[in-house]
Parts: sequence; structure tokens; C-alpha cells
Amino acid sequence: MNTLFSAAALVALTLGSVSAAHAADVTFAVGSTDESTMVYRVGAQFDFNRRWMDSATGHLGGYWDAGYTFWEGDESASNHSLSFSPVFVYEFAGDNVRPYIEAGVGVAFFSHTELEGSNLGSSFQFEDRLGVGLRFADQEVGLRALHYSNAGLKEPNNGIEAYTVHYRLSF
Repeated sequence: MNTLFSAAALVALTLGSVSAAHAADVTFAVGSTDESTMVYRVGAQFDFNRRWMDSATGHLGGYWDAGYTFWEGDESASNHSLSFSPVFVYEFAGDNVRPYIEAGVGVAFFSHTELEGSNLGSSFQFEDRLGVGLRFADQEVGLRALHYSNAGLKEPNNGIEAYTVHYRLSF
């Protein structure tokens, strides 16, 4: 289990650094699950440095996201996860403040298969995300919903959701 967790961390960091065209952005997030477990996340983002559908309304872009999440629980319920995901972002045009919506599907590796009394079935999970927020200068604030599930690859497949508020700083 620890070997799988270490390998996942190495892959996420390697893939993230290969795609980096500039210094990484850093995101800090806090939130909770639908069962009220607190969630703390730190992540690094690497912009695609590409724009599609560029118009006066906005443009489509994206970034690679590598993150570490601590799922706070009692001694037997705490968990850790590493995740890696491509995220697509539609950023609306604006001078000082630019609203955006985002969506992505990636992978996550949990240190334990148990969380909030539920059995996730496997340490390997898919991470689905939807988010909204505001970008201004070199910063961003937003709300994000994350869903983790092994997509039925192993039973049981008790998924989990987390809802977070995040702050992103670009360097």
C-alpha cells in the first residue's frame, strides 16, 4: 500500500513538472464532505499555456493539477490522498475580475480504503471536479465540488464528495 502511495506521488510530481512552462501556481483549500469530515488540500497547478475558442466573451484553457489532501477524522478515520488531474477552464473576459467555470477528471490514490465509516473499495479512485470562481491579478478564489469513486473497478464502490473553498496564487 505504501509503495503504491509513494509511486503515485512520484508520478504526479513528475508529470506535473514535465508540463510546466512557468513556475507552479499554488492552491490552498479547506472544506468538508457530505458527512462533515474536514478536508484540507494543497496543490500545484501548471497551466496548459493554450487557448481555444478565444472570443470577446472569453476563452477555454486549462491546467494540470497535482494535489495532497488530508481528510480529518478520528484516529481510525483520517486519510490522506494524492491526486493528479487535467482541468479545463472557461474564463470569461474581464478587465480586473474574470469569472470562470472549470471541470476535470483525474486520478487519486488514498492511503486507506476506509473513510467516514465507508469502504471505498480500493486506494485507486477517479477524481471528478466542478468549480466556479473569480480571477484577479495573480490570484483566484473559488468554490469546488470533488467526487471520488473507483468507477466500479472494485466492490464496494462507496464514493465520497468534498466541497471546498480555495485560494490560488500565481508566481
